[in-house]
Amino acid sequence: MPKPRLLVHICCAPDAAYVIGLLRENYDVTGFFSNPNIQPAEEYERRLEEARKVAAILGVRLIEDGYDPSRWMRVTHKFRHEPEKGRRCDVCYAFRLERTARTASGLGFDGFTTIMSLSPWKKAAALNRIGKMFGRRHGVEFLEADFKKKDGFRKSVALSKDLNLYRQDYCGCLYSRRGDKGTPDEPKKALR
Repeated sequence: MPKPRLLVHICCAPDAAYVIGLLRENYDVTGFFSNPNIQPAEEYERRLEEARKVAAILGVRLIEDGYDPSRWMRVTHKFRHEPEKGRRCDVCYAFRLERTARTASGLGFDGFTTIMSLSPWKKAAALNRIGKMFGRRHGVEFLEADFKKKDGFRKSVALSKDLNLYRQDYCGCLYSRRGDKGTPDEPKKALR
């Protein structure tokens, strides 16, 4: 019997390497790189290239969504002063998970999920709630998970070192990159 087809939202290569390795045991996995939150464009391109590298290493297909950071900025702008793990992050999760659900449904996948719950900075409960909501809306099952459990994050760090993957130091959005005393409209000098 064939494995169920699962579309997996990928936010970064290091997390993808570990989570896709787990999921491949029970699913026919296809990656989906949909991250208009990642800025600047050079950072986006670097992460996309690393995702391609992981897909090739693991032998999985990677679907690349279009890159439109201006739309993402419009959706999250009113939450720009929120702290990390605040409402802005929920809006960002929803933006990317709806695109994943819509793509999974449109391409006839059995289900979809995201690797974001591997990160200790991401709220698995919120991701699962939002994923289930868009799964119902688009008629495709959402696979609930908290991949950071059972030492998942530590294992992903070790695996990414073994594979010599680029490991970023911020989630991707400019708001998460702001300085200690800066505002969300004043990202760290490294981005200027």
